[in-house]
Amino acid sequence: MALPSVFDSKTTEETFKRLEKITYVSKPQWGKMNAAQMLAHLNVAYDLAYDKIQVKNSGFKKFILKLLVKPMVVGEKGYKKNSQTAPEFIIADERDFEKEKSKFIDNVKQTEAHGAKYFEGKESKSFGVMTAKEWSNQFYKHIDHHFSQFGV
Repeated sequence: MALPSVFDSKTTEETFKRLEKITYVSKPQWGKMNAAQMLAHLNVAYDLAYDKIQVKNSGFKKFILKLLVKPMVVGEKGYKKNSQTAPEFIIADERDFEKEKSKFIDNVKQTEAHGAKYFEGKESKSFGVMTAKEWSNQFYKHIDHHFSQFGV
């Protein structure tokens, strides 16, 4: 079964319904992040996609990421609990819940507005050129994983 598309307004609407069930005091069912850190963590994926932060991956590291990690990240199967994450995604400091929530909402809206055409053939700094479907799967799975982590 195909994952929902992040370029579809219905998916955005459902994402925001789930988001509203998370508050700054929501507790995770697994993992170390609090709700604000989780939203900041989700925002890193958008910051990378929109070149707001830079990551330099050596040729060898990029080869390994593309060969071994990319299929797990962009495929249809969900992530396992407590999966390893890249260093740039680790959020250890305290974050402002409302600020991170607002940024997340803007990122989700921007991604839907750009649509599949913007992402088709767009290069990922970690995985190389990706299809719009791969970008959508990556975003959707990441959101779903962490929202599930917080019970929504």
